Amino acid sequence: MTSSPLLFTVRRCQPELVPPVAPTPREVKLLSDIDDQEGLRFNVPVIFIYRREPSMAEKDPIKVLRHALSRTLVYYYPFAGRIREGARRKLMVDCTGEGVVFIEAEADVTLDQFGDALHPPFPCFQQLLYDVPGSEHIIDRPIRLIQVTRLKCGGFILALSVNHTMGDAAGLRQFMTAWAEMARGANQPSIQPVWNREILMARDPPCITCNHREYEQILSPNTYIKEEDTTIVVHQSFFFTPAHIAAIRCLVPIHLHHCTTFDLISACYWCCRTKALQIEPDEEVRMMCIVNARSRFSANPSLFIGYYGNCIAFSAAVTTAKELCGNQLGYAVELIRKAKTQVTEEYMHSLADCMVIKERCLFTTGRTCMVSDWTRANLSEVNFGWGETMYGGVVKGGIGSYLGGTYIVPHKNAKGEEGLIFPICLPPEDMKRFAKELDDMLGNQNCPTMSGPSFILSTL
Repeated sequence: MTSSPLLFTVRRCQPELVPPVAPTPREVKLLSDIDDQEGLRFNVPVIFIYRREPSMAEKDPIKVLRHALSRTLVYYYPFAGRIREGARRKLMVDCTGEGVVFIEAEADVTLDQFGDALHPPFPCFQQLLYDVPGSEHIIDRPIRLIQVTRLKCGGFILALSVNHTMGDAAGLRQFMTAWAEMARGANQPSIQPVWNREILMARDPPCITCNHREYEQILSPNTYIKEEDTTIVVHQSFFFTPAHIAAIRCLVPIHLHHCTTFDLISACYWCCRTKALQIEPDEEVRMMCIVNARSRFSANPSLFIGYYGNCIAFSAAVTTAKELCGNQLGYAVELIRKAKTQVTEEYMHSLADCMVIKERCLFTTGRTCMVSDWTRANLSEVNFGWGETMYGGVVKGGIGSYLGGTYIVPHKNAKGEEGLIFPICLPPEDMKRFAKELDDMLGNQNCPTMSGPSFILSTL
């Protein structure tokens, strides 16, 4: 049954630049050779939704957040600069101090009117984060685009466009935590940010010492890829409760029962998506696990205290569609666990070297799944004084322009159940097959889809 459309109007002020509140160094800082690879040259839209907080009734969230942002940028001053591209496509930050784009907005709607739709996909997101002309580009543009929208109920929605070359999920959490601390009255961030991008620069001379199957370009440009050869896709989220996770865990052998929730959901996604796309049995398929490698630098982990750049690898598990779909789920789990263990300190140095030797190439996209775990970032805990979020995380499935990527995001639904949101995008018929494969895998623990009501908006 389709719910009635929710109509509301968003009124926006003109975009403004918010610079650091105090003078900051004027310098050029090189991004690392992990940061500036092709696969990270995009903006990630994220959203934070806050209820009305009675103790903050006399405070305007927009004024509080704008002022705290200008103070936070004193410490994170590279964000107030602009990305430049140098020789051999090397990216750097020109620390100009110009500032980030900030937009004040107001909507004539309450959070209650959204019902249980405060989760991906957000059909109204284009109204909650203004698409400033050219904002899809990352070079010579503001590094952050922010819109804060007041709601009739006293709550507000904070939406950001985050340049991925500047940092990963852990780096985003660090920045957001610092911003929230400043909003609550702190004099400085509890964790001081450090640049340290030289840690992940290529060696001289560069030397690839590990097998990076995630960057194998196995397809010619004219090869037909079903999941990429379409302009019509649907976005849908699946909500995994602890009962769903337990049901999946029962599908793997006892010796794998201690595997992580990430391993289980990634294996589930890989198998169901491969079947839904009806990939030929002998074709190779990949699952790329986005691994936070900070803990892999065991010799000196203190190097990454305060580090907000990218320290991630796209480690790939590879098999054929026949082997993946013909075996039990434990087979996929084993491959994923093995791929994750490949990421070591040497692997990261080899990866940086690979990016220079292969000219910052894109990861393999053909017949590939990709999952990023945002559970440890736990953005729902970011508290500007209005408490924890009703939702904090990504807006939809897909990683950049790549539709096969997705995220695992912690979420509490309208019933108060703790669980994990898993947003994906597929062509319509493939999505139907995916949902059926997932239901078949879970048996009587069907995983609910979360599409929410439709919206009709106007913008002034």
